[in-house]
Amino acid sequence: MPAEAVASGLSASTWSAADPLVEVRRLSTWFPVRSGVLTRTVGQVRAVDGVDLTIRQGETLGLVGESGCGKSTLGRSILRLIEPTSGEVRFKGQDMLRMGPAAMRRMRRDMAMIFQDPFGSLDPRQTVGDIVGEPLEIHHLARTRRQRQERVRELLDLVGLAPSFVDRYPHEFSGGQRQRVGIARALAVDPTFIVCDEPVSALDVSIQAQIINLLERLQEKFNLTYLFIAHDLSVVKHISDRIAVMYVGKVVEVSSARELYQSPQHPYTGSLLSAIPIPDPTVERGRERIILKGDVASPVNPPSGCRFRTRCFKAQPRCAELEPPLDTVRLGDHLAACYFPLG
Repeated sequence: MPAEAVASGLSASTWSAADPLVEVRRLSTWFPVRSGVLTRTVGQVRAVDGVDLTIRQGETLGLVGESGCGKSTLGRSILRLIEPTSGEVRFKGQDMLRMGPAAMRRMRRDMAMIFQDPFGSLDPRQTVGDIVGEPLEIHHLARTRRQRQERVRELLDLVGLAPSFVDRYPHEFSGGQRQRVGIARALAVDPTFIVCDEPVSALDVSIQAQIINLLERLQEKFNLTYLFIAHDLSVVKHISDRIAVMYVGKVVEVSSARELYQSPQHPYTGSLLSAIPIPDPTVERGRERIILKGDVASPVNPPSGCRFRTRCFKAQPRCAELEPPLDTVRLGDHLAACYFPLG
C-alpha cells in the first residue's frame, strides 16, 4: 500500500482486494484496576498491548495462546464491541476507530461474530426465528415479515438445520445445533469478515469437526474472511491459512500454518507445539517436550523487555533490556518477536 495513501487515511473507494481486508496497528485495550471504597484506579490490565496484524481477504487467520492472553479481547476490539484504548483498526482501508455512530452502523453489515458459548450467547426467551431474524430488522434487510421469515428459513437450511425449527427455543437444541444457530445469525447480514471466538471449544470432539467443516464450506461459498480464535493448536491447524500466537497481550509470532508447525521460531510457540499429543507412540516417546518454568507474566505489571523472558529457556540479558520487535526471522512472511529464535 502506498505510504501517501496510508498517511492520508485510505478511503473505501481506493481499497482493492489486493490490499489487506483488516489492518490492526499498535492496537491497545487496557482496563482499569480499581480498589477501595472510592474505587480509585490503582493500575491497568494491559489485555491487548500494541498489537499489529493484517488479515487478507478470503483467508483464515488463526489466533492462539493461553487462556487470559488477550485473544478474545483483541477480537472484540477489532469489531469495536470493546472500545480500544489506542491504535488503529482499518477495515477496507477505513479507520473504524475514527468513525461516528452512523458510519459504524453501516460498517457493521460487513462484519459479524460467532461466540464461544453456544447457549449463553442466545437469548433463551427468543425463538430461533427471532434470534436469526433480529439482525435483518436492525439493518432493515427485510421489507416485510414474510421476507424476513423466508430469509431466516434459508439461513437455517444453509447451516444444516431444518427450516421448521424457527419456532423452537435454544434450550430445545444440542450444543452443536445452538452453535449452528449462532452461525446463521452471523450470516444474516451477509458479512465479509467474521470473528470466530473459540466457536468449538465448548463442543464434543466429533461435533467440533462438523462445525469446522461447516465454516470451511461457508467460507468457500461466500468468500468469507475469518479471525479464528482458539487455544487448541490442533484445531487451528486444520482451518487456518496463517496463525498468530499471543502471549500476555502481545503477538509473538505470525506465520503460515504449515511453516509454523514445521519450524516454529519463538520459544513460546515451540513449547505450545511440543504439548500437542501425537497418535504415534514411537514418535511421541522420542520427541523432546519443552517444559516451561515459572508463572505467566502479569498483564498489570509485565516484565521489562520480552514478556516471555521470565519463563524462556533461551533468555539472555538483552531480553530484559528492550522489547523485541515482531520482525522477519525467515524468508517470506514468517515473523517472530525474539532475539534468539529457535532456528
